Amino acid sequence: MSQSNSAQAFRAGKPILIVAAGKTFPDLCQQEGDFSDWIERGLGEGVAVRHVDAHETGTYPEPHELAGVVVSGSHDMVSDRQPWSERLGQWMKRCVDADVPVLGICYGHQLLAHAMGGQVGNLPNGPEVGTQDIRLNHAAQEDELLGHLPKSFPAQLVHYQSALSLPPGAVLLASSTAEPHQAFRVGRRGWGVQFHPEFSPTAMRGYIGRMTGSLGDVSRLLSDVRPSPAAAGILRRFSEVATG
Repeated sequence: MSQSNSAQAFRAGKPILIVAAGKTFPDLCQQEGDFSDWIERGLGEGVAVRHVDAHETGTYPEPHELAGVVVSGSHDMVSDRQPWSERLGQWMKRCVDADVPVLGICYGHQLLAHAMGGQVGNLPNGPEVGTQDIRLNHAAQEDELLGHLPKSFPAQLVHYQSALSLPPGAVLLASSTAEPHQAFRVGRRGWGVQFHPEFSPTAMRGYIGRMTGSLGDVSRLLSDVRPSPAAAGILRRFSEVATG
């Protein structure tokens, strides 16, 4: 049996673990559900999933018990290095080292970079918010997760911090005008995406509307919000990669 077929058989029937690194605004949650719900919907019907709250759990499953891992966004900051966050980051590293597929989204993207040896801090020019165009680079064309995407596509974004430097050996996959590190791969199957594939336009407008004090032309940001089906498809593709 080849290495890839062996890995697929090894993951067959195991769940994808969705780790909630944070929660959305309570009123938005009542309307749309929470980060974990959005991620689960994006992974697709028929995918076995488990949920865990990173703020409440003391332990995580052994990597070999899982088909894959998705770590959500958060309103917290990776640079604060809170104990729950550091514990999650080290476990994510264990999963990457064990060749278990990992997808970090926004906070999860930054935490993966931090845990694997990169640097995380505030965006030099302030937050990147709204529907923005993501550009894949040449390395992404052969990437297992992002290789199916068009070279440029819209995605939903809201972040104050960034992976300022990627981990040693990481492969840069995508950028935007304000953020050079929109997506990267570390190890064979550890991915970070700064944008939000789980966000709907409704969720994006909800965030813009609640951040008016820290943004510029809010009306323009709201009018620029549009669907982002290519970005959303990353979650479905990740479930295919994880489950074989």
